[in-house]
Amino acid sequence: MTEVSPASVTAKPSHIARYAWITLLVALILAAWGIISRVHARANLAKETAAAAVLQVTTLKPTRSPASEDLVLPGSVQALIEAPIYARTSGYLKFWYTDIGSQVKKGQLLAEIDAPEVDQQYSQAQADLGTAHANSELAVSTNERWKGLLATHSVSQQDADTKAGDAAAKHAAEESAGANLRRLRDLESFKRVLAPFDGVVTQRNTDVGALIVAGQNAGSPLFRVADTTKLRIYVLVPEPYAASTIPGMDAALRFSEHPGKSYPAAVVRTANALDPALRTLQVELQVDNPRRELFPGSYAEVHFRVPGSSESLSVPANALLFRAAGLQVATVDSADHVRLKTIVPGRDFGKSIEVLSGINANDNIVVNPPDSLTDGAAVQIAPPPKPAAQGEKESS
Repeated sequence: MTEVSPASVTAKPSHIARYAWITLLVALILAAWGIISRVHARANLAKETAAAAVLQVTTLKPTRSPASEDLVLPGSVQALIEAPIYARTSGYLKFWYTDIGSQVKKGQLLAEIDAPEVDQQYSQAQADLGTAHANSELAVSTNERWKGLLATHSVSQQDADTKAGDAAAKHAAEESAGANLRRLRDLESFKRVLAPFDGVVTQRNTDVGALIVAGQNAGSPLFRVADTTKLRIYVLVPEPYAASTIPGMDAALRFSEHPGKSYPAAVVRTANALDPALRTLQVELQVDNPRRELFPGSYAEVHFRVPGSSESLSVPANALLFRAAGLQVATVDSADHVRLKTIVPGRDFGKSIEVLSGINANDNIVVNPPDSLTDGAAVQIAPPPKPAAQGEKESS
């Protein structure tokens, strides 16, 4: 039987205690490491949460207005001279000689009207003038004889005055018959419908045998003639540009049916008064059209080069805030806090707007500000986007 020495018995508890202390120490270290990592994670989370709570915004500087600006407005194209051709005498259309698209000269015959009633009235007027002329000659000769009798006191003054009055009345009747004959002669000439000026026939609204009623309000015109060698373009210029739009100002016309081509034009006159309903100035331009490649009634884009103001600033339209205090923009100060500024707007360029006062050229303007943005709010300015690499540009 083996005997256990007292030294070995006393050594075992000491080893056990040592292992226990080591285990306890390791447990404490692990607990401390877990606590420290949790605290560190919470601190990082709090820092990230605080950073995420700060709104990130994109800013830019206001730009100076250019020395000149391209103002594009819609224009309505009309012929230099255009007239509807109505009948001046009633009847039936006998012939027509020109159709749409026909080039006509001044005085050229467009159509003929058969007017038998006018012909009969003209013949009657000729006969009435002959009767009136004969009566007038008889009254004049009678008046001369009675003047001679009055000189010898063979007739009374009253009778002589009656004959003189009758001669004057018969002469007036002759003049009236002559005027009626000239009127009917004009109506006879109106049976021939003539072109009033050189141009092109753009409409024909009648045909052979159609009933023709004289007068402008009696129906549609027989023809419409337009001179298209030169065209008028009417433009409504907004009030902010009205003062700078003057006669002699150059412009360029562009048409969708002629892509890539520009036609020079010039302002010939303005209305010199604004339309009180639209607050616009009516402007007339003219353009030569010798080849007749431009058509009246078409739509044109009119490009004006209007002088700008180097003293004014402009900001993007998506930087505006519509608040109760008025039109505002949000700026970021040196401490990265928002400062709302009320501005006085000028001209509207579509994508940008002119600012007359309220900001300066060194302000950092917030682009696309949220509606909830308040004055004094802390923000973070987003870094500018990095330029794409050469390989990315080629692949895109």
